[in-house]
Amino acid sequence: MSMSSLQSLLQNGITQLGLTLPDTAISQLEYYVAASQKWNAAYNLTAIREPREIVIKHLLDSLSILPHLRAKSLLDVGTGAGLPGLVLAIVNPELQVDLLDSNSKKTRFLRQMVAELGLRNVKVHHARIEQADLPSQVQVVSRAFASLSDFNQGCRHLLADDGVLLAMKGQFPQTEIDDLPADIQLLSTIPLTVPFLDEARHLLVLGKV
Repeated sequence: MSMSSLQSLLQNGITQLGLTLPDTAISQLEYYVAASQKWNAAYNLTAIREPREIVIKHLLDSLSILPHLRAKSLLDVGTGAGLPGLVLAIVNPELQVDLLDSNSKKTRFLRQMVAELGLRNVKVHHARIEQADLPSQVQVVSRAFASLSDFNQGCRHLLADDGVLLAMKGQFPQTEIDDLPADIQLLSTIPLTVPFLDEARHLLVLGKV
């Protein structure tokens, strides 16, 4: 896929999401696509390797939750190649983002990206969730957790009393919701539309009871 068609795909998707981003952010997103492809060859960051797929399933998917963020800080757990946290940090310099992953190859890539893109609003943490030494969080996001119960169990100790867990899901996970413990509640469900993607996407907002 040529660079110009990649640019127009990204630009089209951003417009469809109703977002207006500065040219610098779009250039940085394009840089991220190229860099993740390069690193993927050696580091196996993600299973998705085609530039078009990276734009749709990584960048636009991550950006789809941008309008639903409610605070100026965000912790992304199991961030992998920086999804959605790094992408959201690129487009919103006012957002303070902590990226957490237990895979050292992935955190090495993230640190390199933060340095090369000059992102002052991102910190990278290499640790398992249960050992992460972080203050209480108002927003914790993940698109990597197997189930809502696991997400709650793994991240609850990091959540401020009025904080929220933001779970990025595909199909509406009714069974997982039914399995949630009594001390956590589903505050809202937001159906998401990812441009050029014919798959269901949902953002679930969970909070302490």
